[in-house]
Amino acid sequence: MQITPIPIDSFLIHAHALWSKRWLVLTCGDFAQGSFNSMTVAWGSFGIMWNKPFVQVVVRPTRYTYEFMERYNTFTLCAFPHRYRKDLELLGTRSGRDGDKIAETALTPIASGQVAAPGFAEAELIVELRKMYFSDLVPEHFLDAAIEKNYPLKDYHRIYFGEILAIHGDTSYRSAVNA
Repeated sequence: MQITPIPIDSFLIHAHALWSKRWLVLTCGDFAQGSFNSMTVAWGSFGIMWNKPFVQVVVRPTRYTYEFMERYNTFTLCAFPHRYRKDLELLGTRSGRDGDKIAETALTPIASGQVAAPGFAEAELIVELRKMYFSDLVPEHFLDAAIEKNYPLKDYHRIYFGEILAIHGDTSYRSAVNA
């Protein structure tokens, strides 16, 4: 699969389907140092904030990746063809604290162009990001009482906004028309 740089003005996604049906792999850490962790994420958003393109992700403080998100300033998000679904399930259900879960997948970490965190050779989309804001979810601010059902352990997510620094993807992520 050929992925190439995509200018932000040409970036095309179906955000709802990408998060809810396809999932993404969030990776944070330092590839060169061999210190990074990945997890599958299915909640988040793409948009504009403070006049910058951004991605918003959420990580529970109980996740091993949380430690990396707190320690490092950059991260990546990667999307994969459907044939890697079982690998994404593994990354979402196993903890990196318990061993090298990436080694148990068919995924190959590769150096990113602008951030320390790796992307993956098998990805059809790699978004490189630099953290620009974080905040913790506060349950008293939930306006829909049903949201609380997502937190039986009271392990409320930390929200991270990452400025998009670079995008690499296959042609399905590139608009034919620049805005």
